[in-house]
Amino acid sequence: MKPGRNTRTAISGQRAAGSASGSRPPARRAGLAARHSGPGHPVRWVARHFRPGFTLIEILIVITIIGILITLAQPSFNRAVTSAKEATLKENLFILRDVIDQFYADNTKYPASLSELVEKGYLRQVPKDPTTGSAESWVLVAAPEDPTQPPGQQQPGIFDVKSGSEGTARDGSRYADW
Repeated sequence: MKPGRNTRTAISGQRAAGSASGSRPPARRAGLAARHSGPGHPVRWVARHFRPGFTLIEILIVITIIGILITLAQPSFNRAVTSAKEATLKENLFILRDVIDQFYADNTKYPASLSELVEKGYLRQVPKDPTTGSAESWVLVAAPEDPTQPPGQQQPGIFDVKSGSEGTARDGSRYADW
C-alpha cells in the first residue's frame, strides 16, 4: 500500500482488481439479488424468494375499508328491514280482516277466536305479528251488539284485529292503530 491511501479504498480496490471487468460490484436493489453468470457475462438480477402473505398494514387497511362500508350500509339495511316488517303487518291485517268478513258472510256470526278460523279452514295458521314476533299478540276487537238480536242471544265474536305492538311506524303512526 502506498502511504496516504485509505485502507478501505485499498481493500475495495483489491476486490475490484480481482473481478473480471475490473469495476465495483453492482449495488443491491430491494428484493433483487445479483448473480454472476461467469466471466465476460453481464450480471443478471434474480428475484429473491419471499414468504407469501399480507403485511399487517395491508390487513389493517382492508379491515378499515370493510368497517367503513358496513357503517355506510347499516342504516339502509335497518330501513329495509323495518319497511319489510311494516309491509308484512299490513298484509297480515288485510288477510285476517278479509277472512273474518268471509267467516261472517258464511255463518252470519263473527268468529269467537282466531283459532276458530283455523279450525274451520279459513286459515292454515294464525299469522305472526311481525313487529312482536308472536301469533298470540294480536289485539282482538269485539263485535258490536246487534240491535236485531235479543240481548240474551247475542254471541260475542271478533269484529276486527289490530297489532299488539306499542311501536310506531316510519310515517309516525302507531302500529296498534292500523
